[in-house]
Amino acid sequence: MSGRLQGKVAVVTGGASGIGEASVRRFIGEGARVVIADVDDQRGKTVADELGSAALFVHADVTDQGDWTHLLATTSAHFAPLDVLVNNAGGGRGVGKIVDEVYEGHRAILDLNLSSVWMGTRAALPVMGAHGGGSIVNISSIDGLVGVEGMTSYAASKFAVTGLTRTVAFEGGPHNVRINSVHPGFIRTPMTAKHTGAVKARLESAIQKQPITRFGTPEDIANAVLFFASDESSYCTGTSLVVDGGQLAGPHRDPM
Repeated sequence: MSGRLQGKVAVVTGGASGIGEASVRRFIGEGARVVIADVDDQRGKTVADELGSAALFVHADVTDQGDWTHLLATTSAHFAPLDVLVNNAGGGRGVGKIVDEVYEGHRAILDLNLSSVWMGTRAALPVMGAHGGGSIVNISSIDGLVGVEGMTSYAASKFAVTGLTRTVAFEGGPHNVRINSVHPGFIRTPMTAKHTGAVKARLESAIQKQPITRFGTPEDIANAVLFFASDESSYCTGTSLVVDGGQLAGPHRDPM
């Protein structure tokens, strides 16, 4: 099947690399025109130039409300009003116990992972509603469904994205705007590739204990994002799709 997003206009935040870039490429392959929103100007422009007239790079800091206004206005002026928003930009890492965290770091993670999604959703809803509807896809995490030791602020931000998704679905429904979340597990991205030493060893050990014993790829997540972006998920809203190789299927136990 092809052309699943034919005629659609999408914005993908954090679209210059990793899951965001894979989603941009998948969307364009399915007929969409896509705005790549990122703070990495060099990489964003490189990807957009490679993809041609169906792609446009716009510098955007997703924690800045003014940048959101500019982003959606530019999207409408260059292509057409927004049909699909992928709130993908995010990040963060574990710092140990909550007593070892500092407020400034905690606040920065919430701004990047949660407030950005709030801003984007708030900006996109009226635009989509005004021209018949659309789809918002929020990238959360498996850490937005279960607790994870040593990552209090990150997990809290991702749990909040899950809650925001399910709550705002009630506001989007009357306007034919669907809001869903995708929850990646351990994905091989530029961010995870930087891990070394004990962190890398823990990741690899965890992966060997899940049913599918490999890192996921950005393309694995892009496929899930495509489903929610397309009309194939027309009866899905306020729901969560886990793409984690079975990491959350249950606790690992040695064979009986």
